[in-house]
Amino acid sequence: MTPITRFDTGGFTEREPGVWTDEHGLVLSVHFFPLVPDLPAPLDAPGPLYNGLARSVASAGAGLIDAELGHVDGLPAVRQLAKVARPEGRGQVFLGSWTVPRAGCSTVLKVQAGEGPMTGMREAVVLDRLGAERYFAPHPYGPGVTGGLPYHLADLEDWDEPFPDHPLTLVRRTLRRIVPTVALHEQFKALPPFAPQPPQAPRRRWFGRS
Repeated sequence: MTPITRFDTGGFTEREPGVWTDEHGLVLSVHFFPLVPDLPAPLDAPGPLYNGLARSVASAGAGLIDAELGHVDGLPAVRQLAKVARPEGRGQVFLGSWTVPRAGCSTVLKVQAGEGPMTGMREAVVLDRLGAERYFAPHPYGPGVTGGLPYHLADLEDWDEPFPDHPLTLVRRTLRRIVPTVALHEQFKALPPFAPQPPQAPRRRWFGRS
């Protein structure tokens, strides 16, 4: 069960409770975590929050592309876009989510899509156009973000239009379409707001496989 009671599933087919897929290979899923959210900072502190998220994702061998604060059905929330290397072979999986944290729990809407047989085309084209010196850049969320998959400019939204069928483009586009349609249960909305807890061992990774 999840506090997400309604959202636009147009173009998706439900495969099991809480999981949908579409013809492009996107996987849409909804989740509920009855635990204090493991976000590293309050939602009103974007600098520490983004830095902490990027460091956490990098420590798991992945890469945070970007993060954004916003609202889901009126509640404060944070969006993350990340990339993960395929464990079984070449290519990457791109994952996007909106996390809606409350004091003792959270709900997450996640979209993910992986590269097909042809991998690296977007990166190769952008690298060729920009050159290596411009292509690779320090992570925008702080110099302490190291490890994991490298940060580079091919992942920027500026390159979505030239690559409309790239999995990262599809994830961004789908999140942007669906999130405004999300409705949350009134009991969830009435819970106390999120307040970060003292640091402790991580309990979950939102960017794990469904």
